[in-house]
Amino acid sequence: MARKIWIALAVVLFAVLGGATYYWNDIRDIRALIAYGSAFEAENIDEAFRSFHKTYPAIRIERGQTVRSLEPVDGEIRLPAHYRFDGQTYSVEDTLEEIHQTGLVILKGDTLLYEDYRRGNTGDTHAIIMSVSKSVASILAGKAFEDKDIESLDDPVTKYAPSLVGSAYDGVTVQQILDMSSGIRWDEDYDDLNSDIVRMVAASLTGSFDDFAITLQREFEPGTFNRYASIDTQILAMVIRGATKRSYSDYLENEFWKKIGAESDAYILTDAVGEPSAMGGLSVTARDLARIGLLVLEGGTTFGDDRIVSEDWLKRSARPDAPHLMPGRDNPNSDYGLGYKNQWWIPLEQDSGDFAAIGIHGQFLYINPERQIVIAMNATYPEYNEDEDMEYRVLTMLQSIAKEVSEQRP
Repeated sequence: MARKIWIALAVVLFAVLGGATYYWNDIRDIRALIAYGSAFEAENIDEAFRSFHKTYPAIRIERGQTVRSLEPVDGEIRLPAHYRFDGQTYSVEDTLEEIHQTGLVILKGDTLLYEDYRRGNTGDTHAIIMSVSKSVASILAGKAFEDKDIESLDDPVTKYAPSLVGSAYDGVTVQQILDMSSGIRWDEDYDDLNSDIVRMVAASLTGSFDDFAITLQREFEPGTFNRYASIDTQILAMVIRGATKRSYSDYLENEFWKKIGAESDAYILTDAVGEPSAMGGLSVTARDLARIGLLVLEGGTTFGDDRIVSEDWLKRSARPDAPHLMPGRDNPNSDYGLGYKNQWWIPLEQDSGDFAAIGIHGQFLYINPERQIVIAMNATYPEYNEDEDMEYRVLTMLQSIAKEVSEQRP
């Protein structure tokens, strides 16, 4: 999973000490990365996460005419005081402070159980949700498939994105892209100046996601290894564009955002040529993030009975179905301990069929179908890169919160 960006100092030092052999050919990359990397410094990150859509090129995604009401609960809902993880007891409040929680919305069905904002954010704040955006791309892919624009998930991606013919993605299927199992050689380490993810950031700031994708190499046989590669979601966006003959932003706006009852417009970052960042560019309010979860909780049907995607698609997204996708810290065919399916994460130990979308620095959209709980959370955790257990621990905390609040009767 994407890691915290601490690249600005490294860029400067590398340019000073070895600029003649610098990896990128264009000084614009260096300048762009210095500016981008500084946004993730502890003193800047709170403001940066609510300002990315203003600082960088972005497309506004307009909401629909009807807003879905979230009815406030009648009474007080209490979060649990503690939760257990790896044999230790942790404080919920201390954890929220530790990860710099900026927005927290909890729903039971369409009842608003709990809402809390910190560190300068409010209910009107648009915060970037980073890789939670990937799970939205999965819903759009499900719609394109069920509308038969994508004829088969076993189709090669080149059928819909012919520019990938001859690239490392040639022969990779749509399903393998959905499952982060493309086999692409990829390093998602923002701390490594020459990693693929940092090079992609540079490409997006000064060029094109599409052009960058064709430069990559293959490492594994497709469909055999779960390696989280953000570029796979950009390939999925290329497939959606090619299959539907529509821009990704238009499809997102008219087939999704205008239908979920959002209270605010959304924004999505783009690369330098105007192509949206499906992998991590969405900025939304916390309540609208919760409304995305509510759509999933209710099986893909909007409050106006307009079906966006089938319940079957969403259920399959919570059920990993191959050895390399299964949760387990000792899974030899996966880079991560969490399970994975269709751009969604599966906890180490599922509770009531729960699953989640997760983004860098503490963005979570947690869904517990049987308990009827949705938890939307934004955070700006500065120590994200150093805390290898953060996602496991926070998911465990969210499971504890879901259990506690679902059983309260205000």
